[in-house]
Amino acid sequence: MRKKKAKLTGKTKTVLYDVAEQLRTPDERAAYLDAWLNEAPDDAAGIARALGDIARAKGMSSVAREAGLSRESLYKALSDKGNPSFATVLRVAKALGVRLHAEAL
Repeated sequence: MRKKKAKLTGKTKTVLYDVAEQLRTPDERAAYLDAWLNEAPDDAAGIARALGDIARAKGMSSVAREAGLSRESLYKALSDKGNPSFATVLRVAKALGVRLHAEAL
């Protein structure tokens, strides 16, 4: 996981927020992904980042191993500039213990 870096701006100290620290249980992780799928279903990059957040919360190395990917390629696929294939998304979702859901509009 990324380390928080404090930044001094005048007298105010700010700390970077990392959502992965809040995704402690499988239910919290599933709810986070479900929120992305419901609130921003057309934002493929955002959904990929959400998968990355969940992967960091669970442990990137173990997720990569379970998905059959290298840790570096998983980071790259789920980064802001990544564009994972659907097969990669499905493998990562399975490794994360989450299931994508479809329903009629």
